[in-house]
Amino acid sequence: MPSGLHRTYGAHHLHFITCSCYRRLPLLNTARSRDRFVNVLEQTRQRYRFVVVGYVVMPEHIHLLITEPEVGSPSTAMQVLKQRSAKALLPKRKRRDPRQRDLFEDEPERSFWQARFYDFNVWTTKKRVEKLRYMHRNPVKRGLVESPEQWRWSSYRFYSLGERGRVEVNVGWGEISFRDRVA
Repeated sequence: MPSGLHRTYGAHHLHFITCSCYRRLPLLNTARSRDRFVNVLEQTRQRYRFVVVGYVVMPEHIHLLITEPEVGSPSTAMQVLKQRSAKALLPKRKRRDPRQRDLFEDEPERSFWQARFYDFNVWTTKKRVEKLRYMHRNPVKRGLVESPEQWRWSSYRFYSLGERGRVEVNVGWGEISFRDRVA
């Protein structure tokens, strides 16, 4: 782990996680790419058995509010999520004749995600509500939609309309009133 980066695991806190696309490029700017990411998120959630309390997929970053996984750690789950989503979303690299390897030595490696991720431990209801509101308002604040229910790639529609999306969202982490969850 890089110096100065400290993660607290094992206390059964929620984790507010932010991952940015490489150089903050809008690599998730199409509905198709966001749909693919959401599918990989659900597969990863099932494999590592963590609860998604909230999420939003933006054009150049994602936010998750999750429990610690039953299998592995949040770092392990995030590593797999980032690797699998990058593999699903990066254009396939064409195979080259090995005799031409020298011609492509200077070609940079393609990256989808920035290295590492931001992880903030959430242990109070007040902070949980704050993070949910922040995530759900993000597409509106950025001018992508006029109201949060118009953005299909977040947990807002689950909270406000009771819709089941492609990611299983669970609010069983403390009682939050409807107004607090979505306002």
